[in-house]
Amino acid sequence: MVNSSFSNWQPVTSVVPQGSILGPMLFNIFISDLDGGIKRTLRKFSGDTRLSGEVDTLEGRATQREDLNRLDEWANENLTKFSKNKRKVFHLGKHNSEVQHRLVSTQLWNSPVERDQGVLVDKIYMSEQCAAAAKKADRMLGCINKGIISRDKEVTIPLYSALVRLQREYCVRVWSLLYKKDVDKLERVQRRATKRIKGLGRLREMGLFSLEKKKRRLRGDLITMFQYLKGGYKEDGDSVFTRSHMDKTRGNGYKLILGTF
Repeated sequence: MVNSSFSNWQPVTSVVPQGSILGPMLFNIFISDLDGGIKRTLRKFSGDTRLSGEVDTLEGRATQREDLNRLDEWANENLTKFSKNKRKVFHLGKHNSEVQHRLVSTQLWNSPVERDQGVLVDKIYMSEQCAAAAKKADRMLGCINKGIISRDKEVTIPLYSALVRLQREYCVRVWSLLYKKDVDKLERVQRRATKRIKGLGRLREMGLFSLEKKKRRLRGDLITMFQYLKGGYKEDGDSVFTRSHMDKTRGNGYKLILGTF
């Protein structure tokens, strides 16, 4: 439709080129009514569709089964199919009972790790993502060592900051680490990068900081906390933090109480 004028219908004789800007837009229009009648949370992002919810009760299991049946009905009505390789169940929680699910007659197999927007998510500890990030950073550092002869600070640090550190810190707010062994795995990549610089060996001398220090993860966490206190992230933040008014606190009247992870 252009200026209230409609075009005529025409048969589609070719597909949208892979990687085009138009492809995701047309696909999102095509699946826009996918969540009709769905009672649980349904997330749609281009080619990925995710149904999530609690199934720790009989009512929850029944609701999940109804939503899965509704998705299958939508696929049949729109002459499309869900990919066999992507029909998986990912159970979250340490004491999850891991209930089996079906999409009509097809048994959905359980997945121990799932990739979500480039981040490998496991049940609790995010060790898979840590290992993958360290491997990518090591690979990029190896390319720099083989391709760049200079070992001067002025050359190595910009290359490291732009190419290697990026791999270690992609979406790090999501997979902030719990275990020291995982933290050390990432820090070793940075130590290997600093060793190739002639005459320098300490991070402070090169203007670099570890992932835990104020210039990296901790700084980002403090910014997020400050934004929450100022009213941002209210819906998600209230499920994580409790705001306690404190008369004795200097500077502001709030104290955050962290609940159980």
